Amino acid sequence: MKTLEFAPYQEQRARWPSAGRHILAQYDDESIVVYQAYRPEIGEFAATHQRFGGAWSFGRMSWIKPNFLWMMYRCGWASKAGQEVVLAVRLRRDAFDQILAGAVHSSFVAEVYGDQASWKAAVKRSNVRLQWDPDHDPHGNKLQRRAVQLGLRGATLAQYAEPWILGIEDISARVRAEREHVRARQLERLSTPRERVYPVTDAAVAARLGIATSEAAR
Repeated sequence: MKTLEFAPYQEQRARWPSAGRHILAQYDDESIVVYQAYRPEIGEFAATHQRFGGAWSFGRMSWIKPNFLWMMYRCGWASKAGQEVVLAVRLRRDAFDQILAGAVHSSFVAEVYGDQASWKAAVKRSNVRLQWDPDHDPHGNKLQRRAVQLGLRGATLAQYAEPWILGIEDISARVRAEREHVRARQLERLSTPRERVYPVTDAAVAARLGIATSEAAR
């Protein structure tokens, strides 16, 4: 299984976009990494069996985050109750593109849907929710850049649970080790997964999702 690649945070921060809606992620030609955090019962099952199951629920929406620091903000660097196990889930890239193509905003966007009724109909049809939130630095401070999270349900969630997965890595120990550099305010020693702007090659999908196009993927 291909493992997560890390790089110095400060070197990466210098080349990341400072503002706008961007999908920051670790990816290659065949795959992309997304993150989730769970209680040990669920997270350890997934890492051991390389699929989701056991106490994991197929009946509720599950949110994936391609941006590592956004996941760290949400799980408190693996310190929050019920989010102690952080998983790096490597997905087929074509599957991720399919998720993006089917995504509907979690709140009404007039320029995309025209009216509330059309948006509600799109929400009902889709198994994917899209939400843009402020990205955060390692200390949890809000940034001008926006980070994406994607909620999956129904048939899409069933596909995500196993068929689309190329590997699941439990990175909790590494997260806790890097958290100590954050606590010590030694960001020059902090390493985070190597990430760059993910290119959404379908112009219509990128426009509908509101993805920034001012800076090229690097």
